[in-house]
Amino acid sequence: MTNEKKGPLFDRIFKPEHIVLDNGHSIDRPRSRAFIILLILVLCIIVAAKATGFDFSVIVKRFGQLGVILGQIFRPNFKFFPKVISPLIGTIKMSIVGTVVGCVLALPMSILASSNINKNRPSLLIIRFIISVVRSLPAIVYAYFFVLVFGLGTFAGSLAIAFFTFGIVAKMLYENIETIDMGPYEAMTSFGANTLQSFWTACLPQILPQFFDNCLYCFELNVRNSSILGYVGAGGLGLLISERVGLRQYHDVGMILLTIFVVVMTIDLVNDRIRAKIV
Repeated sequence: MTNEKKGPLFDRIFKPEHIVLDNGHSIDRPRSRAFIILLILVLCIIVAAKATGFDFSVIVKRFGQLGVILGQIFRPNFKFFPKVISPLIGTIKMSIVGTVVGCVLALPMSILASSNINKNRPSLLIIRFIISVVRSLPAIVYAYFFVLVFGLGTFAGSLAIAFFTFGIVAKMLYENIETIDMGPYEAMTSFGANTLQSFWTACLPQILPQFFDNCLYCFELNVRNSSILGYVGAGGLGLLISERVGLRQYHDVGMILLTIFVVVMTIDLVNDRIRAKIV
């Protein structure tokens, strides 16, 4: 009774498509759900726009001001560069220290979080839960917390980057460990070697390229992250950016952003060369 009352539009969207094959047999192919998915997506966008107060007319009205600011940013004040050097060095130091500490701590935790190495189910779930909790927070949240605990400066920023790096590298590395060839590991254990000896000899050489690749990736990411940690007092270029934006000195902001761009591109090129040799 329900199907008889539905119109042709309902049939075209929801009813299976009846297809007759060349051999005389017929099949019912399910209709595409693209229309329904698109409709749900549009509704979600509308609800999200209402909830966040998004107003496209404001963008249109203020677009001219955006052009003015961007015009100043794209004409950087090169005379401001000497004042960028010291915060830049602090940013790079934070990135190096935080990346090294986070990656070193992530290596043993990722081993314990691998289901093909750690057969103790409760400890496996606990360690994975800890990793998930750590990686769920962005670096700037950690920076804000550590600034409250340890005070202003790059020390808080380094700790924030270390925690952020730990979560990312531990997650990626234990997934890599679970895909390695376990044949050599099982052979070592069958000869009487313990878990640590077997992993060190049979598994570590397989995961080291991925481990270093993950570390390099996080270092690139951390240089970008540490550039904004100064907004919460964790030192580095973020503090300088906050200061110059507050003074409406967008030419100086342009110089800072240009410096970050050059540094990140240089690090990216160097990392690509390193990856080509180790992966």
